[in-house]
Amino acid sequence: MPGGRLSQEDRRLIAAGLARGLGYADIARQLHRPTSTVSREVTRNGGPGRYRADAAQAATAVRSRRRAPRPKPVEKPSGSDEYGRPPALLADFSAGFAELFAQTGMPKMASAVLARLYAADSGSLTAADLVAHLRVSPATVSAAVGYLEEQALIRRDRDQGSRRDRYRIDESAWYRTTLAGARANERLAAKARDGADTLGAATPAGLRLLGMSQYLERVGLDMVRSAERWRAQLAE
Repeated sequence: MPGGRLSQEDRRLIAAGLARGLGYADIARQLHRPTSTVSREVTRNGGPGRYRADAAQAATAVRSRRRAPRPKPVEKPSGSDEYGRPPALLADFSAGFAELFAQTGMPKMASAVLARLYAADSGSLTAADLVAHLRVSPATVSAAVGYLEEQALIRRDRDQGSRRDRYRIDESAWYRTTLAGARANERLAAKARDGADTLGAATPAGLRLLGMSQYLERVGLDMVRSAERWRAQLAE
């Protein structure tokens, strides 16, 4: 059926064809599909070098769920937001989330701003919103968002038709953080491996450093592979 949806078996055949170096047109002929169907499928799921049938099938299921019509909202209690949540619920969650960010070494006020942005359904707030929610001065908010921008955890946009800045969650921030952690592991692994060579690979210290190097290298590779796989799926 040229106009029908691709099945999981279709996607496995696409992946097998790409692995053999076939072009989109050749794969499309095998599936009795238009070439454009195959090219769109591969492009939206990582490209020829990273296309995986199982990941593409899972991403399609996620997109289908997102396109499903939203259920009619139930009547919400007075004072709650459009989803029926009282302000205290969001405030309590944001406070607890901020504490966890702070435990990673992030400054306290930057943690509070980041937590509040994640709790916002839009993923964005103005400086005035943050001042009102956190009950702090504009200067305090300015310093906090400056730190978060330096860390590439949020980005700044201008409200359309307004002079107000709006701060948004950077959706790829944790992907970059994971890759940065993997690169740090690579550097540690390389230094530990050099230390094993310097001190003697057969000595107790050398064996300890060699084991450290092997562990960090393997964990770093796992981190990168996992980050790449989930980024491709979540992007859809």
